[in-house]
Amino acid sequence: MNRVLAQTGATYPILQAPMGWIARSALASAVSRAGGLGIIETSSGETENCQREILTMRQTGLPFGVNLPIRFLKDDAMLRFVCESGVRFVTTSAGSPAKFVAPLQSAGIAVYHAVPTLEAALKCADAGVDGLVVEGSEGGGFKNPEEVSTLVLLQAIREKTDLPLIAAGGIVDGRGMAAAFALGAEAIQMGTRFVASAESPVHAHYKQAILDASTTGTYMLNTKSSPCIRALKAPFTQSLHEAGLMGPDAFQGIQEVYFGGNMNAAPALAGQSAGLVHQVLTAKQIIDQTVAEFRSITARLGQLAQEHSFG
Repeated sequence: MNRVLAQTGATYPILQAPMGWIARSALASAVSRAGGLGIIETSSGETENCQREILTMRQTGLPFGVNLPIRFLKDDAMLRFVCESGVRFVTTSAGSPAKFVAPLQSAGIAVYHAVPTLEAALKCADAGVDGLVVEGSEGGGFKNPEEVSTLVLLQAIREKTDLPLIAAGGIVDGRGMAAAFALGAEAIQMGTRFVASAESPVHAHYKQAILDASTTGTYMLNTKSSPCIRALKAPFTQSLHEAGLMGPDAFQGIQEVYFGGNMNAAPALAGQSAGLVHQVLTAKQIIDQTVAEFRSITARLGQLAQEHSFG
């Protein structure tokens, strides 16, 4: 039995990443309706809006989850709301989950923490989390400046713990999903792929920038300070890259990027997998194609194993 499916209620072990402002009910419901698991973000800090989005998802009757980015929560209002809302699956990130695990689990919520290193994974296991979101450095958004790829990180963490793992970073299709499962994952999380989906609320310019990006089309920015991020290459991010540091006002124009289409108003977050995204598809098309490709690849590998062959 796939433990992630058992804990989430999803049909397929495919999660949509909790991108700030983007991961709300329009996108999350499309992902959940297609058999994956939509996640509602709270990193935007818009507490009341995010609470309304959670209630909207509740009303759909679809399985879904919520992300709690510990460092960005102003108080415990969102934690208390989630514990009382009937949510059954939460991912935590950006900080230690130690103080969050007990209240969430007491409310019947499975808790998975996002980790960028083996050391963080082991600390979270000791804190009693139910599972881990293994975030390789290929992924977009907030990153650990000490880069470890999903390929290596999954192996390192699986070697040390039997907790269920969700692979994140560098995955856009069934090939990536099959590779992640081969390394010990029981689910995948996709962010950049779903940003460039039909139901994503972002401006068409943002989606097109993802389609136009190559696999070397992102920068790791602010690696000597905090927060370290991965974002699309653009004149704005090039200036940050050349400066080596990113000021506290760098994200002031982020909503103008997302919803106004100005790709130089702030860093446009995206992973290296942007270079693997070539078409805007619906969430259902993305999930159906990913599952079909995963099944085709694993069937072929199963046949090779049965035949004791390498093809």
